[in-house]
Amino acid sequence: MLRLYILMTTAVTGLLQPPKPKDERGSVTIENVLWAVAVIAIVAIVVAAIRAYVTSESGKLQ
Repeated sequence: MLRLYILMTTAVTGLLQPPKPKDERGSVTIENVLWAVAVIAIVAIVVAAIRAYVTSESGKLQ
């Protein structure tokens, strides 16, 4: 009988407790990855623009 009482008390206590807050441990990592991707994309655009400019200017030399 005591076992049943403990089981029921534990079940009811578990239902009455407020939900735990959402775990956001990985959000900082995802944010850092997105920033790294953005920086790599910006650098790639700048490199492509410089390469296009240098190629067009070197064509004028000949």
